[in-house]
Amino acid sequence: MIQLDIFSDPICPWCYIGKANLDKALAEHHDHPFNIRWLPFMLNPAMPAEGMDRRAYLEGKFGGQDGAVQAYLPVHEQAEQAGLTIHLDKITRTPNTVDAHRLIHWSAIEGTQTAVVSSLFQAYFTDGRDISDHEVLADIADACAMDASVVLRLLKTDEDKREIVERDAAARGMGINSVPTFIVAGKHAVPGAQPPELWKQVIAELRQGAEQDV
Repeated sequence: MIQLDIFSDPICPWCYIGKANLDKALAEHHDHPFNIRWLPFMLNPAMPAEGMDRRAYLEGKFGGQDGAVQAYLPVHEQAEQAGLTIHLDKITRTPNTVDAHRLIHWSAIEGTQTAVVSSLFQAYFTDGRDISDHEVLADIADACAMDASVVLRLLKTDEDKREIVERDAAARGMGINSVPTFIVAGKHAVPGAQPPELWKQVIAELRQGAEQDV
């Protein structure tokens, strides 16, 4: 198997789109060579624990309402092409994502990491849920066959918070400054929400290389 590390943040729309495009390619290649691991990158590492008003956040980031609208036009277009349903109007707050990343980290131990990542994206972008809320995270854990009571208990502690922050810092130290960023076999970086066709080409090239090595 070939390691495919994906640096992402569950409040990043391009990460959601990038995952959907990758999923399309993998669905056509059930025998794909990837062992997928999701790694943390926080778009807003200094976000207050309680998050902030979504409109205020977007207008501050993009220089006003018009800037925010223009910035999200391609998001809507690409999400539709990827077959995703997003309801940005349902999102009222931009959350701190350290706890969501802790859940993703713990889900790797349970073998449910990709399912949890998918559920976080859907909860945020489709349902407009606050994915910093511990009850919401426990619901997601439960739906993905994790023990919600254990997750709730861990979320009330600082367990693995430092590791998430250090991994985020390490990603930036590697030169990653935007997500999604895909790292193939520990050495080839593929930035951005690439189309399914690119991933099909990557899979074909990896297979060809494996056959030549035999």
